[in-house]
Amino acid sequence: MSGCGCEVELKDAKQKHVLYWLLGINAVMFCVEITVGLYANSTALIADSMDMLADAIVYGIALYAVSRSLKHKANAALISGYFQLTLGILVIFDIVRRLGEGEPHSWFMIGFGFVALIANVICLVLIRMQSNGEVHMRASWIFSANDVIANLGVIAAGVLVMLLDSRWPDIVIGSVIATLILRGAYLIITDAKKELSNAELTSENNSCSGSKSKSCS
Repeated sequence: MSGCGCEVELKDAKQKHVLYWLLGINAVMFCVEITVGLYANSTALIADSMDMLADAIVYGIALYAVSRSLKHKANAALISGYFQLTLGILVIFDIVRRLGEGEPHSWFMIGFGFVALIANVICLVLIRMQSNGEVHMRASWIFSANDVIANLGVIAAGVLVMLLDSRWPDIVIGSVIATLILRGAYLIITDAKKELSNAELTSENNSCSGSKSKSCS
């Protein structure tokens, strides 16, 4: 039935379903990775756990944006981007703080890197059909895609720590993950600002078209 809004409601319901799953997966994985990362003394695992935390909060913000206006969705994505930017900076500070600490437990890095990889591949599968959708869902896609790269990095770091008997692979991969977080934040903020600008232009055009005053002519 055209014009009844049923298609929009169905789309919103699908988005919410996906986002609830993404939120749950990332929240659980944050708890797992931060615990293991602290125990294993792994910069890469801790950085990846912070990435998971950022994602979980971002998905919560995205849930708020579903069924709302384009401007609300763009603002939600913008908040997500700034939050991820903050976490990326915090991860860098943590990496610097851990430079003088001992070698991490490589097997924990490899094992839980694989667990996190599986979790994020599931997230990508869940959100795949939404990757070219609205701005808040595009932000979610960027997060999950970055996470897969980060997980592969954690696994590689674990292998290198074991082979080289050195902490530096963990430090390097942790730094790469921090860079990915910052890059993702930049992409999301840029996209959100563009959408906000478009939303404002659309609003102005609608106001002008609906007004008969000469100021809009």
